[in-house]
Amino acid sequence: MKRLLQHPSLAVGLAATLVFVLVGLTSLVWTPYPIEQIDIGRRFLPPSPDHWLGTDHLGRDMLALVMSGTFTSFQVAALSVVIGAGVGVPLGLAAAAWGGAVEWMVLRLSDFMFAFPAVVVAILITTLLGPGATNAIIAIGIFNIPVFARVARGGAMSIGTLDFVAAARLAGLGKAAIALRHLLPNIMSLIIVQGTIQLSLGILSEAGLSYIGIGTQPPETSLGLMLRDAQGMFLVHPWLSIVPGLSIVFIVIALNIAGDGLRDALDPRLRQGTSDVLA
Repeated sequence: MKRLLQHPSLAVGLAATLVFVLVGLTSLVWTPYPIEQIDIGRRFLPPSPDHWLGTDHLGRDMLALVMSGTFTSFQVAALSVVIGAGVGVPLGLAAAAWGGAVEWMVLRLSDFMFAFPAVVVAILITTLLGPGATNAIIAIGIFNIPVFARVARGGAMSIGTLDFVAAARLAGLGKAAIALRHLLPNIMSLIIVQGTIQLSLGILSEAGLSYIGIGTQPPETSLGLMLRDAQGMFLVHPWLSIVPGLSIVFIVIALNIAGDGLRDALDPRLRQGTSDVLA
């Protein structure tokens, strides 16, 4: 762990991401003002000691909304990654371990799911169940499944040709045991890196779904919902759009930097190349 944190981009990315995560978690126990507190007489206030980021068109404190919205965005993105990895990784491992008809079915299922972007899936789910953060999680999670399946399959197939896997087969281990004991532990770095990438994409997807009205719904809030509420006032009160917009940008940049750092730190070939350059 100490060696990983010595990687500059990883340390910077994780530190920035941790700040945003802590801001979101803090909203569970404290915000400067309740996000549902409406005070029309105090709307459109500029940043001040009482309202550090000002107030919106309903007089709600912008800092409180950003804190709560950050938590919602992370929650939706993280749960969608859990769904994607929880279903996709076993499918990818099964395709690599069993091959043949199993692999063909997994690949065709992935192709079929890739044909329906998260927005289309969200619209279908919303039509049946109504809009909401839960449905956004399901839609983004479904889109993540084929991504993790292909990553797990590719990584497992590259490891499946190594000597220690062949030795496990000769020792009489079944395909399921080999997948769990040898393939899965050795592709975890790939899964973790892909998870950070999908987490940043999940933040963007959640913001997009909320912006078009099929994601998080009031009285809850998210960064995308804040953008939607402010879209008609950008020319008059641009601050209402700039604050959530920059929050999304900074969160995604932090996650991407962390993902790049993880990839460089966990990939032995990249570590070797870096060592050669430094030498």
